[in-house]
Amino acid sequence: MSTLHRVAISATGIYIPPHVITNAELVDTFNRFADLQNAAHAAEISAGTSTAIPHSSTEFIEKASGIQNRYVLEKSGVLDPTRMRPRFQKRADEALSLMAEIGVAAAQDALQRAGKTAADVDAVICSSANMQRASPAMAIEIQNALGIQGFGFDMNVACSSATFGIEMATNMVKSGAARAVMVINPEITSAHLAWKDRDCHFIFGDVCTAILVERLDLAPLGAFEILGTKCFTQFSNNIRNNFGFMSHAEDRDVNDRDQLFYQEGRKVFKDVCPLAAEHISTHLAHHGYTPQQTRRFWLHQANINMNQFVTRKLLGRDPNPDEAPIILDEFANTASAGSIIAFHRHHDDIVAGDVGVICSFGAGYSIGSVVVKRT
Repeated sequence: MSTLHRVAISATGIYIPPHVITNAELVDTFNRFADLQNAAHAAEISAGTSTAIPHSSTEFIEKASGIQNRYVLEKSGVLDPTRMRPRFQKRADEALSLMAEIGVAAAQDALQRAGKTAADVDAVICSSANMQRASPAMAIEIQNALGIQGFGFDMNVACSSATFGIEMATNMVKSGAARAVMVINPEITSAHLAWKDRDCHFIFGDVCTAILVERLDLAPLGAFEILGTKCFTQFSNNIRNNFGFMSHAEDRDVNDRDQLFYQEGRKVFKDVCPLAAEHISTHLAHHGYTPQQTRRFWLHQANINMNQFVTRKLLGRDPNPDEAPIILDEFANTASAGSIIAFHRHHDDIVAGDVGVICSFGAGYSIGSVVVKRT
């Protein structure tokens, strides 16, 4: 009978895009877009057959989400009121793709922080809310660019992709199928955001994170042992994006609203927050801990009100920033990468023996959690 290995997160890495869009810039662009559209359809609006697009505001955005800024890979197209989407250039098949490029950068950061090289890694999982293409797998391209021998594959569980990827990596390392697995989360959310929709034009930002999951006996001092992972899904239509390879065969217009991200925000809040709190509480209890014994919660970063609800439900009181750090004010919602950014930015002060939870929740619905302990 083979021995099961103990598993750890050795390090995390991050790639931050070069451009920042502030709420003020975003609102200015959206309002100019609204004015152009309202002027173009003034007759229909006057006749009552069309509705004027209302202006957005920084106050509305910050109250609704807690977001102040977001990073993007390309800024000029987003801030052009006649375009309002990034301007990406098609690359030759022989060139490194954009998603692979940022994936490699984040992975290299994680390797450097762990004191490891590509030779120490046996597999790559590219786990993201969106894939740049169908084939070849993004993970295999990233694996090749990093010089990792072994295998790679893609997976998508929307905003829970990173934590579900950690579960897959943990099981592979635990079983001995790999010594170490690099989980990479390239989130180019600016390409699937409906920048022309007032209710969600402010939600997302671009980023890439990477998590090195490896055998505990091979990990550096101070690594975080993975005590357990837990995944949950429950079907819901309240968060959706219908764009896919069949859109072409259906003669769909790529500009149709459902070909981009859309959601029923209030329903999502009502459904997901209690589910996430119960998920975390049950997972901790399985490992002999209560929320009150947990040093830190690194939560999915979609909305500050959601995070406060979940931690309030867990602790029975209002959380403080030290217990559940927020990074969405700077990064906005970065899909699966949000909880990993929170962990990446806010783990240095965790001491040996302290326990924390990385948790994501999103479309599906899907919830993934990782209970970790500082070594």
